Amino acid sequence: MLSEELYNEIPSLDLADFNSGDPERKARFVQDLGRAFNQIGFVAIRNHGLSDALVKRLYDSTQKFFSLSDSVKQKYEHPELNGQRGYVGKGKETAKGFKVADLKEFYHVGQPEPEGDMPANVFPDEDPEFGEATLEAYRTLENAGKQLLRAIALYLDLPENYFDDKVRNGDSILRALHYFPLDPETTPEGAVRAAAHGDINLITLLMGASADGLEVLRRDGKWIGITALPDQVVVNVGDMLDRLTNHTLKSTIHQVVNPPREKMNQSRYSIPFFMHPRADMDLTSLESCIDSQHPKLYVDMTAGEFLDERLMELGLKKK
Repeated sequence: MLSEELYNEIPSLDLADFNSGDPERKARFVQDLGRAFNQIGFVAIRNHGLSDALVKRLYDSTQKFFSLSDSVKQKYEHPELNGQRGYVGKGKETAKGFKVADLKEFYHVGQPEPEGDMPANVFPDEDPEFGEATLEAYRTLENAGKQLLRAIALYLDLPENYFDDKVRNGDSILRALHYFPLDPETTPEGAVRAAAHGDINLITLLMGASADGLEVLRRDGKWIGITALPDQVVVNVGDMLDRLTNHTLKSTIHQVVNPPREKMNQSRYSIPFFMHPRADMDLTSLESCIDSQHPKLYVDMTAGEFLDERLMELGLKKK
């Protein structure tokens, strides 16, 4: 459930309003979405396309994969892909500005039909359901993401299809995450499941996790817990969209905290979808988002250049 403290800040919107064919419902959705992304960077969305059955398949197969031995999982680890496909083991990712690695392992699934030099997906032979479920979820969430980006374009007074060609066969990633059980006696000092960070991409779509732990940083500096309702995905602004809009739409800092001591022996599973554009998208801030009261904040770069910079900061790509 959305915590009561956040209820009035993070609205729950219905994507069916945007696709209703009713101009008034569509316009209201656009304004409500834009206002939420301008003020706090998060919104809860219904009618996103994921079925309960698919979510169950996805989590069941994810849990099955991560229950395999480390030696088996490591067969699907490909460092030459900079962590962008397949398995990424424990201790491999460190949040920007932190010295201690996050307490997690994860599996990346990219475009089902990659083009050009985009790498192909890597799937575990031991868990064929994992590949099938992740690809179906990928296509579903990518479709929902495209619709949300059309609403964002309208909010920014851009053509509705502004983002369409920029995300066609984009570098989006479905990440199946396992926050493994912790031993309070051996956990490194200062290590957490996911240190405070902003996402790299345009927007992130997150279905409900298997346990609590996700927190977002409010403007007043207070961390507040948030979990999606069963029929919702939580959507947040990523750093690329923040850059493009010169911080008009705000990438919100969030983290996954360690559980209380009595629950440290329990796993947590989470499956976000990171909506990325194509590498050649220009992230230069829109002129309409720059004025005397809002001077330009960011240097010009492409999405590919920004992604490379962040992957190096995370320790997934060598400098």
